Order: sequence, then structure tokens, then C-alpha cells
Amino acid sequence: MTEQTGLKARLEMPDLLLTPGVFDAFGAMLAEQAGFEALYVSGASIAYTRLGRPDIGLVGMEEVASVVGHIRERVDLPLVVDADTGFGNAINVQRTVKVFERAGATAIQLEDQAMPKRCGHLKGKSLVPTAEMTGKIKAAVDARASEETLIVARTDAIAVEGFAPALDRADAYAAAGADVLFVEAPRTAEEIQAVIDRFGTRIPLLANMVEGGQTPLHDAAQLEALGFSIAIFPGGLARALAKAGADYFASLKQHGTTDAFRDRMLDFTELNAVLGTDDILSSGQQYDAENQE
Repeated sequence: MTEQTGLKARLEMPDLLLTPGVFDAFGAMLAEQAGFEALYVSGASIAYTRLGRPDIGLVGMEEVASVVGHIRERVDLPLVVDADTGFGNAINVQRTVKVFERAGATAIQLEDQAMPKRCGHLKGKSLVPTAEMTGKIKAAVDARASEETLIVARTDAIAVEGFAPALDRADAYAAAGADVLFVEAPRTAEEIQAVIDRFGTRIPLLANMVEGGQTPLHDAAQLEALGFSIAIFPGGLARALAKAGADYFASLKQHGTTDAFRDRMLDFTELNAVLGTDDILSSGQQYDAENQE
């Protein structure tokens, strides 16, 4: 796949698309080097890392677009981008879609929460009416420049209205033109299976795996066997780095040096190898004054 072609066809394949969450170009680069086919730009992780705040609707559209642009400049993988509520009404959604698409988004995820939104696995959420959300989905479809840019419709209704209304909302969102459905936070194996039974043969389904969240964790093979097309692990990198960072700072404070932590770090040379520093500098030499005729 390239960044703007092939994701739609890839989601029609029977094998699951395993998609890690990232929040900056550095993590995106590491994920690409690890061999992943696509990336999920997590709004929650942007809030965690750029603001040091929880996922409670504090991140703005321009902040997310900036992150997407930096990631796109560094990697070529398709990007599924978390657009929260679209940052307003249908008109705001259209601007968000246009800005994110230009920044490099391959798929844009919209949810049916009311502002201020919060993480789908936190309590206290509220929703916009179904008709308002279907209008936003239609607005997003109309605004995209390319049909290869997918619209992912997420419903958070399970925690607010109940499981059956959540499925009804997802049905309405598919009818409005969504390319992928994301039923957030099913709580049991039975609820997960019911989502698959209702939609699995009609439209690609996204599974969200949150460590410590409301949905039982499944691995990629299990989710593929159930019938999901794509699985995101949106906040795993941020949680892993939070643990590693806390351990690093504790060690530095205790020992007054990084020597005790060296086996869990890259040194200067190793990090530059990961970054491709030598190749970048070498490619730039062709533009040096002494190489111009």
C-alpha cells in the first residue's frame, strides 16, 4: 500500500490489518521499520504526549493536522486519523476532512459524542442525536477529495444508550455512507460476536484494543477469526513509553547517571542508525556547492 491508495482494497481482504497507534513522526518511523502496513494516529495519545493531559476533548483540529503532516513527511504508510467529533458541526467536519486529507490522512474517523468528548473507555460521555451524526458523515463523504480517503464512523452509544441502540446507530451510519464501522467498547464476547453477526458481511469493522479498557483484549489472530477487518492498539505506545520513561527517570535520579539504564537504551550511534542520519546527510551532499557545476 501507499499512503493514499490501496487501503480500501486492503480492508476487503480476509486477513486482519493490524494497526498500531502513534502520535508523532518518531513513533511512526519505528512502526514502519517494524513492518506494519498502516498506522493509527491517536487523538488520545496526542493529548497524553503533547499536552500531558487525559483524552477529554482538549486537543484541537489544527494540532492533530500538524501531527499528521509531520508523520506523513516521514513515512509513506496509510494513516487512519482520529478526528474525534470532527471538531464541531457538519461544516466543521467538512473543513476537518479537507485539512486532514491534505495533511496526509488516508482514513478519517468520526465519532458521535457531544463536545467536550472523552476517551471511549471513560465514563460520563454524551452523544449527539443519530440524525446529526448521519448528517456529519454525509458531509464528510461530500468533502473528501478522493474516494480512496475512507470515512470511519464510530459510535460510543453502548455506554450511554445501551447495546441495541448502538447497533442501530451503526446501521444508520453505514447507510449514510461510512466506509468502516467502529462500535466502541463492547463489553463481552457475546457483544463482540453480535457486532460481527450484524455487520461483518456488509462493511469492514474496526476493533479497538485498549489495555485496561472495557473490551476484552484479543490478539490479531483472534480478531481476524471473528471477522474484523482492522484492529487498532491506539494507546499502547504511549503506555509503554510512560512505563519506560518513569523507570528511566527513577534510575537517573537514584544513580546520577544513565549507566545503570544503558542496557535499556540506544546510544548516540545506534539512535542515529535508526534515524538514517548517514543516508540523509549523504543524499544531501549532491546539493553542496562543491558538487555543483
